[in-house]
Amino acid sequence: MNIEEFRDYCLAFPEVTESFPFDDKVLVFKVANKMFALADVDEFRSINLKCDPERAVILREEYPEINPGYHMNKKHWNTVEMKGELDDDFIQELITHSYDLVVASHTKKVQAQINAQR
Repeated sequence: MNIEEFRDYCLAFPEVTESFPFDDKVLVFKVANKMFALADVDEFRSINLKCDPERAVILREEYPEINPGYHMNKKHWNTVEMKGELDDDFIQELITHSYDLVVASHTKKVQAQINAQR
C-alpha cells in the first residue's frame, strides 16, 4: 500500500476529514473531529492507527511490523510499519478497525448519523 492508496481508503469512510494539525508532514485523518489514522506523507514508513487495547497486544506479539504507537498513547495506538511485509487487505482491516473504534466513541446520535451514510 502506498500513500495514495492509504489516503483514498481513509477518505472513503463517511464523515472523514484530513488535515495537517501538527506540521506540514503528518497527515491526520479524523472521523467527526476525532483522529483515527496518521502518517508521514514525505516518508510513509509507517502509519498510526487506533486499536482495541487487548487486540493491540495480540497484534504486537504476532507481527513484528506492529508496535506501540509512536508519540501516541501506547495502550490505544499501534504503529504499523509499511515495509511491504503486511498484506494490503490486512492493513485495510486495521484501518477499518481504527475507524470503527473512533465512531463507537462518539455519542449515539453522531454514531447514527455516520452509520446512516455507510
